[in-house]
This record gives sequence, C-alpha cells and structure tokens, in this order.
Amino acid sequence: MTKSCFAPDALAGKRILITGGATGLGRGVARHLVDLGAEVHLWGRRPAVLDESAIEASVSRPGSVHWQTVDVRKADLVDAAMDEIWTKFGPLTGVINNAAANFIAPTESISARAFEAVTSTVMGGSFNTTHAAGRRWIEGGTKGVVLSTLTTWVWTGSAFVVPSAMAKAAVHSMTMSLAVEWARYGIRLNALAPGPIPTDYAWEMLNPNEKSSVGATQADQIPMGRMGTIEELANLTAFLLSDACDYLTGQTIAMDGGQMLAGPGTFAGLTSMSAGDWEDARERSKTASEAAKAQRGV
Repeated sequence: MTKSCFAPDALAGKRILITGGATGLGRGVARHLVDLGAEVHLWGRRPAVLDESAIEASVSRPGSVHWQTVDVRKADLVDAAMDEIWTKFGPLTGVINNAAANFIAPTESISARAFEAVTSTVMGGSFNTTHAAGRRWIEGGTKGVVLSTLTTWVWTGSAFVVPSAMAKAAVHSMTMSLAVEWARYGIRLNALAPGPIPTDYAWEMLNPNEKSSVGATQADQIPMGRMGTIEELANLTAFLLSDACDYLTGQTIAMDGGQMLAGPGTFAGLTSMSAGDWEDARERSKTASEAAKAQRGV
C-alpha cells in the first residue's frame, strides 16, 4: 500500500477543479485530494455518475466535493460553469485537465466525426478550461495552477491512437507555452504522463483483444514489472498542486515505471493484428461500452 508523505491538511484552503472527474483517474485522484483537505469540484456530462463520485470522494473525509454537468468541448458552457464556481465558492486555486476520449483503431478506418470526438475533448476541452480559469486569475490578480493529464505519447507518438496522441501533444505544447506567458502572473502549468494505471472501462477500451501483446498496457513490458496505482498518481498530483513547488512550471513529468525509457509505451505491437482481429476488437469495445453504460444506468 502506498503511503502518503503529506500532512493531513496539505491542501486545506485549496479549491481544485477536475474535468472528467466522474470516472477513471479523475475520480480516483479526487478522493485523495479531499483526504488532504481540498475543496474539489468535479465536471462531467452524466449527473448520476458525478453524484456517485462526489459521495464516494467526500464520505468521512476532511475536504468537500461539488459537481456540475459541463461539456468541456463547449467554451460557453465552460465559461458559465466557471462563473458559477467563482460566484458561489470563490476563485479556484487549481485545475486538472483530465477529461479525455480515446479508442484503438487503424487510422485509415477513423471517421472525421470520431477524430473530432477525441480532439475536441482532449485539446479543445483542455484549452477551454485553462483559458476560462486563467483569464479569471489574471483579472483577479490571484495565483493558480493548471495540471494536465497526458501520456508519454507526447514525446514518442503512438500508432493506432493517432487522434489522442495528436491532441495530447497539443496540450503538452500549451503547457510549455503558457508556462512562459503566464509565469509573471503567478500561474504555473505542468502535466503528468502516467504509465498504465488500470481503471474501469478505459482499460477495456485500450485492450482490443486478450491475445494481442499491447506494449502500452502490459506489466511485463514495464521495467518495474507492474502497473502504476491511483495512489501514486494522487501523491504526485497533490505535490504539484501544493505550495511546495512554486518554482516548477512548464514541465511534463513521466511516471511510468521506466516504460518509456525501456521502449516507447505505444501500441506498435498491434501491427500484427489481422482484419478479423480488428473486427473482434470493435465488438469487444462495443460490448465494454454497453456494459459500462448499463452499470451506470445511462
């Protein structure tokens, strides 16, 4: 079990927004931030799942959790939701750009609509949220921290997830660019590139079939010989959102058990899949998606 190195009130007084906070990594990290005293705001598109996540994150914990239904792809909706937070609760101190969309597929088979679904969420959503918070910080003369969830594909690229790789590389570039532009306002921007950390649904979508050797999701291809954990990701997240590293900005930090250094953690191994394998993969993804929706009552 991973131990925390933080004081119980390390994030007391912090007001942190997590986009895509209803499921996966965002949901897991939220409860750890609340453990450290933070007031956490969750954004997502499904009210029932957001409410469930908020209850889970706040039970018997010192911090508090609030949620809003927000489609981060829509700049006007993001702006309105930011206004509501500023008005009801006060300025945010941190933003985690975690909302994402991804799927595995041969790039030649991807439709324009599918490409847009991924890039508008990852790239557009991250910009909309960062821009809305940053403008308010600058206008109010307050400091802020932006932390984006990326992958090591921002350095290596990755076959079969090209829309996601492109969009996350754009957010990597935004992180470096705005770190310089907004440093004078006391606004820091960093990003995390975690290795494989299993979560419901997302893990199914990134494992097209049981027989394939997928380098990005297999523990035996990670030098440490295991997957990462939510707790480890949350510890690094808390540090970057805290006041303990005010001089750190513009960096994307890989936390992947040495995977990228040993050989890019990409889906290159899927080049061996046949057309029949890809058809099976599509059915597997469809089944996983329908099961997840049924479980959440969607």
